[in-house]
Amino acid sequence: MGRSMLNIFINSHKFYKIMLDQKLKKRAIHRAKIIRGQMDGFINAIEKEVYCTKLLEQSLSIQRSLKSLDAFILENHLRSHVKHQMQHKGEEEKAVKELIKVYTLSNK
Repeated sequence: MGRSMLNIFINSHKFYKIMLDQKLKKRAIHRAKIIRGQMDGFINAIEKEVYCTKLLEQSLSIQRSLKSLDAFILENHLRSHVKHQMQHKGEEEKAVKELIKVYTLSNK
């Protein structure tokens, strides 16, 4: 069925079990490893004293990759956890607060 890993989180001292789709997890890990490779290359370029504009290009590329990963993780969160929270009375406010926190952090 593709859903085998349980992600347990705490909400008001209650445990909720939400299934994490293994395909989504695998894709997120793959993207994160690509970004790690980009960072390793960036660090190497700094150590070799590569020209500043080339370093900035690499840095901006890494930032775009991170934003793409953020969007992927947010989409997964909306489709799974937020959907779950909105369907269960009393959890709606938690979902709203989480999303406001993420939105605020993204605009700093």
